[in-house]
Amino acid sequence: MAYDEFLADRIRQQLNEKHVVFSELKMMGGLCFKVDDKMLCGIHIDKKYGDSLLMARIGESVYEHELKKPECLPMDFTGRPMKGYIFVTPEGFDADNDLAYWIDLCLAFSPFAKLSKKRKGDK
Repeated sequence: MAYDEFLADRIRQQLNEKHVVFSELKMMGGLCFKVDDKMLCGIHIDKKYGDSLLMARIGESVYEHELKKPECLPMDFTGRPMKGYIFVTPEGFDADNDLAYWIDLCLAFSPFAKLSKKRKGDK
């Protein structure tokens, strides 16, 4: 199952409306949106959940507060949640203003996010 193309289009539209310069990177059946070469948000297919989830890089300062919301899950690929990153279930981004809320949180954190170190072979 591929990621939700409709959700990808909605994210692109939100970023374009906010005049954000971004790039996209396909990753293991999902899609990552990057700003200034840093992950902003993305779409992840969760086999346990059975649907596309919004990955949001929101930072540790708001992580605990947002995680209390019923539509939020810890971002956990390996059995150890990544602080500052969450998954949002479709109920949390069905409405355009809800999706805008998550993207705004990601954009607010992005200037403070650390850039990943380049690996050998990366451009």
